[in-house]
Amino acid sequence: MASLADDLKDWLARSRGRIGAHPMEPTLEQVGRVLRVGDGIATVSGLPDTRLDELLVFEGGVRGLAVELSEEFIGCVLLGDAKGIAAGSVVRGTGEVARAPVGDTLLGRVVDALGQPLDDGPPLAPSGFEPVDRPAPAIVERALVTRPLATGLLVVDAMIPIGRGQRELIIGDRETGKTAIAVDAIINQRDSDVICVYAAVGQKASSIGQVIDAIRRYGAPERCLFVVGQADAAPGLQWLTPYAACTMAAPFVAQGRDALLVIDDLTKHAAVYRQISLLLRRPPGREAYPGDIFHIHSRLLERAAKLSPELGGGSLTALPIAETQAGNISAFIPTNLISITDGQIYLDPRLFYEDQKPAVDVGKSVSRVGGKAQAPVLKALAEHLRLEYAQFLELEVFTRFGSMVDERTRRIIEHGRRIRAVLDQSQFSPLPLAGQVALLVAVSEHVLDDVPIERIPDFRAALVDWLHERSPELAGLDENAAPLDEAARARLAETLRHLAATFAPPPSDAGAGKAP
Repeated sequence: MASLADDLKDWLARSRGRIGAHPMEPTLEQVGRVLRVGDGIATVSGLPDTRLDELLVFEGGVRGLAVELSEEFIGCVLLGDAKGIAAGSVVRGTGEVARAPVGDTLLGRVVDALGQPLDDGPPLAPSGFEPVDRPAPAIVERALVTRPLATGLLVVDAMIPIGRGQRELIIGDRETGKTAIAVDAIINQRDSDVICVYAAVGQKASSIGQVIDAIRRYGAPERCLFVVGQADAAPGLQWLTPYAACTMAAPFVAQGRDALLVIDDLTKHAAVYRQISLLLRRPPGREAYPGDIFHIHSRLLERAAKLSPELGGGSLTALPIAETQAGNISAFIPTNLISITDGQIYLDPRLFYEDQKPAVDVGKSVSRVGGKAQAPVLKALAEHLRLEYAQFLELEVFTRFGSMVDERTRRIIEHGRRIRAVLDQSQFSPLPLAGQVALLVAVSEHVLDDVPIERIPDFRAALVDWLHERSPELAGLDENAAPLDEAARARLAETLRHLAATFAPPPSDAGAGKAP
């Protein structure tokens, strides 16, 4: 009996040693069950401590976002493929909100809203993760918008100037060149220090590929980031895409740098949110959109700002895109976005079909920042341009009926037609500031009045090289350049007349290019 007792004591001692060597601390894990799943939405029960916007993990590693909380169930937006998820599947709470990767290593890459690479590059090595949904800067944290963001498009930079930290809506019907304006603005930053972020929401993969290829070919892709939620992605990923893109741009702004965010487009974003809300059985409002549709766009666009010097002085400029139906800018989503933003660039289908590109309707377009964020040298030359162009458009209507006009009216109309020809600009060919100044001087000094309208594109194509040879002092113009004095303006006009003379018809045929 004694030996048996000794053996038992030895076994207990060894057991205590093994248990002590591997202490086991109790852990608490929240586990629930899927009630229903379909169309990118899952209904979950059994997670009473879940918070709003908390990330949930389903079987297979698919993540979801809790967007609807009630006593009976949780409405969850799936952020991935729903294959493998069925009623009864296990779902676990994480206690975390959705986060996006940030850092310089993202530049040049194509990612989704959660930072998963969509290109053939190496795995990302971000410097950190930030919440996708963040509050906008407070009023006291903002500064005045005073620096221009040059787009390289004369019609925009001269008459609808955009400032760094502004929110300028690009709006128009389908296939009228909205994305082209935004892409040209990104391409024009190749000579600046602006970081560009392009967020594609609900776009076809082919359309997104064309944008990325154009920026890689003509722009500076090493300072660009592409956040993609294409049309066949999960609705939750499409919904999060603009918020994630804004989060990825925020650290650059916090470092005192300037960033440009293009959202293409918010009309599809609103449609995705409407789909999610109806599937979650939220009460529909006007045009079946939920009541908080204004809030989700305003809290996004309010994050664009010019920060105060105490916070580094960086800026985030937003160029959201919206689509109209038959030019109806008074529809629900367009009016919401117009009231949120600081102005809009309206593209007219009629101008587009008349081959006026960019098809910007100057009368319906406005920038509420205005000349406060325009280069002084450009502001002085563009001062009367809008008025002259509006006067021409009004007079041109009467000439279409074949009525007789006097010589003064005929000169105004011919001059206006040359203004319109100067504002016409090919895609992927943004103009530097020197070229824009030269074109405005040519218009204001009537240098092009003897040049046939069909030869003005040739004049524009030869302009930049001509200026480098004959007026090298213009190459030093920047956004702080003072207005040209009378002597400099006269010298530039004389130089441009020599160039225009090479495109003007011989004196005997001088009237051939003019309308009766």
